Amino acid sequence: MPTSAKTAGTGPVARLRRGRTRRGSAGVPVALAVPALLGLGFLVLPLAGLLIRTPWTSLPQRLTAPGVLEALRLSLVTATAATLLCLLLGVPLAWLLARTTFPGRRLVRALVTVPLVLPPVVGGVALLLVFGRRGLIGGWLDETFGITLPFTTTGVVLAEAFVAMPFLVIAVEGALRGADARYEEAAATLGAGRWTAFRRVTLPLVAPGIAAGAVLCWARALGEFGATITFAGNFPGRTQTMPLAVYLALEQDLEAAIVLSLVLLVVSVAILASLRDRWITSP
Repeated sequence: MPTSAKTAGTGPVARLRRGRTRRGSAGVPVALAVPALLGLGFLVLPLAGLLIRTPWTSLPQRLTAPGVLEALRLSLVTATAATLLCLLLGVPLAWLLARTTFPGRRLVRALVTVPLVLPPVVGGVALLLVFGRRGLIGGWLDETFGITLPFTTTGVVLAEAFVAMPFLVIAVEGALRGADARYEEAAATLGAGRWTAFRRVTLPLVAPGIAAGAVLCWARALGEFGATITFAGNFPGRTQTMPLAVYLALEQDLEAAIVLSLVLLVVSVAILASLRDRWITSP
Protein backbone atom coordinates (compact mmCIF):
# COMPACT_ATOMS: atom_id res chain seq x y z
CA MET A 1 0.00 0.00 0.00
CA PRO A 2 1.45 3.41 -0.90
CA THR A 3 2.63 5.67 1.89
CA SER A 4 0.12 8.34 0.95
CA ALA A 5 -2.71 5.83 1.35
CA LYS A 6 -1.38 4.74 4.77
CA THR A 7 -1.16 8.29 6.05
CA ALA A 8 -4.42 9.44 4.47
CA GLY A 9 -6.31 8.73 7.66
CA THR A 10 -3.82 10.56 9.88
CA GLY A 11 -3.66 13.92 8.14
CA PRO A 12 -5.08 17.15 9.57
CA VAL A 13 -8.15 16.98 7.35
CA ALA A 14 -8.92 13.48 8.51
CA ARG A 15 -8.46 14.45 12.16
CA LEU A 16 -10.75 17.45 11.67
CA ARG A 17 -13.41 15.25 10.11
CA ARG A 18 -13.18 12.76 12.97
CA GLY A 19 -13.48 15.62 15.44
CA ARG A 20 -16.60 16.89 13.70
CA THR A 21 -18.08 13.41 13.74
CA ARG A 22 -17.41 13.00 17.45
CA ARG A 23 -18.92 16.41 18.20
CA GLY A 24 -21.94 15.70 16.03
CA SER A 25 -22.57 12.37 17.74
CA ALA A 26 -22.05 13.70 21.26
CA GLY A 27 -25.03 13.74 23.58
CA VAL A 28 -27.27 16.79 23.56
CA PRO A 29 -27.23 18.71 26.88
CA VAL A 30 -30.42 18.23 28.87
CA ALA A 31 -30.68 22.00 29.34
CA LEU A 32 -31.08 22.32 25.55
CA ALA A 33 -32.91 19.08 24.77
CA VAL A 34 -35.83 19.65 27.13
CA PRO A 35 -36.84 23.14 25.91
CA ALA A 36 -36.19 22.05 22.32
CA LEU A 37 -38.62 19.14 22.71
CA LEU A 38 -41.14 21.39 24.45
CA GLY A 39 -40.88 23.90 21.61
CA LEU A 40 -41.36 21.15 19.04
CA GLY A 41 -44.37 19.84 20.88
CA PHE A 42 -45.82 23.32 21.21
CA LEU A 43 -45.70 23.72 17.42
CA VAL A 44 -46.68 20.19 16.40
CA LEU A 45 -49.38 19.23 18.92
CA PRO A 46 -51.99 21.76 17.67
CA LEU A 47 -51.51 20.48 14.13
CA ALA A 48 -51.77 16.90 15.36
CA GLY A 49 -54.94 17.82 17.23
CA LEU A 50 -56.39 19.20 14.02
CA LEU A 51 -55.65 15.96 12.20
CA ILE A 52 -56.99 13.82 15.04
CA ARG A 53 -60.27 15.73 15.27
CA THR A 54 -60.82 15.80 11.50
CA PRO A 55 -64.07 13.97 10.58
CA TRP A 56 -62.45 11.72 8.00
CA THR A 57 -65.61 9.68 7.32
CA SER A 58 -67.62 12.73 6.28
CA LEU A 59 -64.68 14.63 4.79
CA PRO A 60 -65.64 14.18 1.09
CA GLN A 61 -69.20 15.37 1.73
CA ARG A 62 -68.06 18.39 3.71
CA LEU A 63 -65.43 19.35 1.15
CA THR A 64 -68.04 19.32 -1.61
CA ALA A 65 -70.55 21.41 0.36
CA PRO A 66 -71.62 24.53 -1.57
CA GLY A 67 -70.34 26.97 1.04
CA VAL A 68 -66.93 25.31 1.22
CA LEU A 69 -66.48 25.16 -2.53
CA GLU A 70 -67.57 28.78 -2.92
CA ALA A 71 -65.17 29.98 -0.22
CA LEU A 72 -62.35 27.90 -1.72
CA ARG A 73 -63.04 29.21 -5.23
CA LEU A 74 -63.13 32.80 -4.03
CA SER A 75 -59.92 32.33 -2.04
CA LEU A 76 -58.07 30.88 -5.01
CA VAL A 77 -59.30 33.59 -7.37
CA THR A 78 -58.56 36.52 -5.05
CA ALA A 79 -55.19 35.17 -3.93
CA THR A 80 -54.14 34.69 -7.55
CA ALA A 81 -55.35 38.18 -8.52
CA ALA A 82 -53.56 39.69 -5.51
CA THR A 83 -50.35 37.88 -6.48
CA LEU A 84 -50.56 39.21 -10.03
CA LEU A 85 -51.05 42.73 -8.65
CA CYS A 86 -48.05 42.26 -6.36
CA LEU A 87 -45.94 41.05 -9.29
CA LEU A 88 -46.95 44.06 -11.38
CA LEU A 89 -46.06 46.53 -8.64
CA GLY A 90 -43.62 44.64 -6.44
CA VAL A 91 -40.99 43.55 -8.96
CA PRO A 92 -40.27 47.12 -10.15
CA LEU A 93 -40.24 48.26 -6.52
CA ALA A 94 -37.73 45.54 -5.62
CA TRP A 95 -35.56 46.52 -8.59
CA LEU A 96 -35.67 50.16 -7.46
CA LEU A 97 -34.51 49.22 -3.96
CA ALA A 98 -31.79 46.84 -5.16
CA ARG A 99 -30.35 48.62 -8.19
CA THR A 100 -30.67 52.35 -7.56
CA THR A 101 -29.53 54.81 -4.92
CA PHE A 102 -31.76 57.70 -3.92
CA PRO A 103 -32.36 59.79 -0.81
CA GLY A 104 -34.57 58.03 1.71
CA ARG A 105 -34.05 54.53 0.32
CA ARG A 106 -33.78 53.06 3.82
CA LEU A 107 -37.03 54.74 4.79
CA VAL A 108 -38.74 53.37 1.69
CA ARG A 109 -37.48 49.87 2.47
CA ALA A 110 -38.78 50.19 6.02
CA LEU A 111 -42.19 51.36 4.79
CA VAL A 112 -42.37 48.42 2.37
CA THR A 113 -41.87 45.96 5.22
CA VAL A 114 -44.32 47.65 7.62
CA PRO A 115 -47.24 45.33 6.64
CA LEU A 116 -45.15 42.40 7.89
CA VAL A 117 -45.38 43.64 11.48
CA LEU A 118 -48.53 45.74 11.28
CA PRO A 119 -51.63 44.05 12.75
CA PRO A 120 -53.79 43.09 9.75
CA VAL A 121 -56.85 44.75 11.30
CA VAL A 122 -54.95 48.04 11.40
CA GLY A 123 -54.09 47.50 7.75
CA GLY A 124 -57.79 47.09 7.00
CA VAL A 125 -58.62 50.32 8.81
CA ALA A 126 -55.87 52.11 6.87
CA LEU A 127 -57.29 50.79 3.60
CA LEU A 128 -60.73 52.07 4.58
CA LEU A 129 -59.33 55.53 5.26
CA VAL A 130 -57.77 55.61 1.79
CA PHE A 131 -60.12 53.59 -0.43
CA GLY A 132 -63.39 53.92 1.50
CA ARG A 133 -66.24 56.04 0.17
CA ARG A 134 -65.03 58.92 2.32
CA GLY A 135 -61.37 58.02 1.96
CA LEU A 136 -58.57 59.99 0.38
CA ILE A 137 -58.88 58.18 -2.95
CA GLY A 138 -62.08 56.19 -2.53
CA GLY A 139 -64.26 59.30 -2.35
CA TRP A 140 -62.87 60.58 -5.63
CA LEU A 141 -63.30 57.16 -7.27
CA ASP A 142 -66.90 56.98 -6.10
CA GLU A 143 -67.85 60.49 -7.20
CA THR A 144 -65.97 60.45 -10.52
CA PHE A 145 -66.31 56.87 -11.75
CA GLY A 146 -68.86 55.34 -9.42
CA ILE A 147 -66.30 52.78 -8.25
CA THR A 148 -66.74 51.40 -4.75
CA LEU A 149 -63.97 49.20 -3.38
CA PRO A 150 -64.86 48.32 0.24
CA PHE A 151 -67.01 45.22 0.81
CA THR A 152 -66.43 43.96 -2.71
CA THR A 153 -64.35 41.17 -4.22
CA THR A 154 -61.94 43.81 -5.50
CA GLY A 155 -61.60 44.98 -1.92
CA VAL A 156 -60.55 41.45 -0.94
CA VAL A 157 -57.83 41.54 -3.61
CA LEU A 158 -56.55 44.91 -2.37
CA ALA A 159 -56.50 43.76 1.25
CA GLU A 160 -54.62 40.57 0.38
CA ALA A 161 -52.15 42.41 -1.83
CA PHE A 162 -51.45 44.94 0.91
CA VAL A 163 -50.36 42.32 3.43
CA ALA A 164 -48.68 39.97 0.93
CA MET A 165 -46.59 42.32 -1.23
CA PRO A 166 -43.69 42.64 1.26
CA PHE A 167 -43.00 38.92 0.93
CA LEU A 168 -42.54 39.31 -2.82
CA VAL A 169 -40.49 42.51 -2.59
CA ILE A 170 -38.09 41.06 -0.02
CA ALA A 171 -37.57 37.86 -2.01
CA VAL A 172 -37.03 39.63 -5.33
CA GLU A 173 -34.76 42.29 -3.83
CA GLY A 174 -32.61 39.57 -2.28
CA ALA A 175 -32.42 37.77 -5.62
CA LEU A 176 -31.44 40.99 -7.38
CA ARG A 177 -28.70 41.72 -4.85
CA GLY A 178 -27.36 38.20 -5.27
CA ALA A 179 -27.38 38.33 -9.09
CA ASP A 180 -24.19 39.27 -10.91
CA ALA A 181 -24.62 42.81 -12.21
CA ARG A 182 -21.84 42.30 -14.76
CA TYR A 183 -24.29 40.64 -17.14
CA GLU A 184 -26.41 43.77 -17.16
CA GLU A 185 -23.31 45.91 -17.66
CA ALA A 186 -22.27 43.70 -20.59
CA ALA A 187 -25.72 44.10 -22.13
CA ALA A 188 -25.43 47.87 -21.74
CA THR A 189 -22.06 47.90 -23.49
CA LEU A 190 -23.66 46.02 -26.38
CA GLY A 191 -26.21 48.78 -26.82
CA ALA A 192 -29.14 47.40 -24.84
CA GLY A 193 -31.29 49.98 -23.08
CA ARG A 194 -32.28 49.68 -19.43
CA TRP A 195 -35.68 48.22 -20.25
CA THR A 196 -34.21 45.72 -22.70
CA ALA A 197 -31.50 44.69 -20.23
CA PHE A 198 -34.09 44.31 -17.50
CA ARG A 199 -36.40 42.24 -19.66
CA ARG A 200 -33.81 40.09 -21.45
CA VAL A 201 -31.09 39.77 -18.80
CA THR A 202 -32.23 40.70 -15.30
CA LEU A 203 -35.56 38.91 -15.25
CA PRO A 204 -34.14 35.54 -16.39
CA LEU A 205 -31.38 35.85 -13.78
CA VAL A 206 -33.76 36.41 -10.88
CA ALA A 207 -36.64 34.27 -12.16
CA PRO A 208 -36.24 31.67 -9.35
CA GLY A 209 -36.39 34.43 -6.75
CA ILE A 210 -39.48 35.92 -8.37
CA ALA A 211 -41.14 32.52 -8.46
CA ALA A 212 -40.35 31.85 -4.80
CA GLY A 213 -41.57 35.30 -3.78
CA ALA A 214 -44.76 34.86 -5.80
CA VAL A 215 -45.50 31.54 -4.11
CA LEU A 216 -44.95 33.03 -0.66
CA CYS A 217 -47.06 36.02 -1.64
CA TRP A 218 -49.87 33.76 -2.86
CA ALA A 219 -49.80 31.68 0.31
CA ARG A 220 -49.93 34.79 2.50
CA ALA A 221 -52.81 36.19 0.48
CA LEU A 222 -54.68 32.90 0.74
CA GLY A 223 -54.50 32.98 4.54
CA GLU A 224 -55.28 36.67 5.05
CA PHE A 225 -58.06 37.37 7.57
CA GLY A 226 -57.80 40.63 9.52
CA ALA A 227 -57.46 43.17 6.72
CA THR A 228 -60.01 41.32 4.61
CA ILE A 229 -62.79 41.23 7.19
CA THR A 230 -62.15 44.88 8.12
CA PHE A 231 -61.98 46.30 4.61
CA ALA A 232 -64.12 43.86 2.60
CA GLY A 233 -66.46 42.30 5.16
CA ASN A 234 -67.70 38.73 5.31
CA PHE A 235 -70.31 38.22 2.61
CA PRO A 236 -70.71 34.64 1.29
CA GLY A 237 -69.93 34.35 -2.40
CA ARG A 238 -68.51 37.87 -2.58
CA THR A 239 -65.92 38.45 0.14
CA GLN A 240 -66.03 35.33 2.34
CA THR A 241 -62.68 33.63 1.79
CA MET A 242 -61.51 30.43 3.48
CA PRO A 243 -60.14 32.06 6.68
CA LEU A 244 -63.38 34.01 7.09
CA ALA A 245 -65.40 30.86 6.50
CA VAL A 246 -63.40 29.13 9.24
CA TYR A 247 -64.17 31.98 11.64
CA LEU A 248 -67.88 31.83 10.83
CA ALA A 249 -68.03 28.03 11.00
CA LEU A 250 -66.55 28.02 14.52
CA GLU A 251 -69.78 29.57 15.77
CA GLN A 252 -72.07 27.12 13.96
CA ASP A 253 -70.34 23.87 13.02
CA LEU A 254 -67.02 22.88 14.60
CA GLU A 255 -66.43 19.99 12.21
CA ALA A 256 -66.89 22.29 9.21
CA ALA A 257 -64.33 24.68 10.71
CA ILE A 258 -61.92 21.76 11.18
CA VAL A 259 -62.33 20.68 7.55
CA LEU A 260 -61.73 24.21 6.26
CA SER A 261 -58.68 24.53 8.52
CA LEU A 262 -57.37 21.23 7.20
CA VAL A 263 -57.56 22.53 3.64
CA LEU A 264 -55.52 25.60 4.56
CA LEU A 265 -53.03 23.39 6.45
CA VAL A 266 -52.54 21.16 3.42
CA VAL A 267 -51.96 24.20 1.21
CA SER A 268 -49.41 25.61 3.67
CA VAL A 269 -47.50 22.33 3.89
CA ALA A 270 -47.48 22.04 0.10
CA ILE A 271 -46.08 25.57 -0.19
CA LEU A 272 -43.31 24.87 2.32
CA ALA A 273 -42.46 21.58 0.62
CA SER A 274 -42.19 23.26 -2.77
CA LEU A 275 -39.85 25.95 -1.38
CA ARG A 276 -37.71 23.65 0.75
CA ASP A 277 -34.87 23.23 -1.75
CA ARG A 278 -34.63 27.01 -2.17
CA TRP A 279 -34.96 28.29 1.39
CA ILE A 280 -33.61 25.38 3.48
CA THR A 281 -30.07 24.22 2.84
CA SER A 282 -29.23 20.58 3.33
CA PRO A 283 -26.50 19.65 5.85
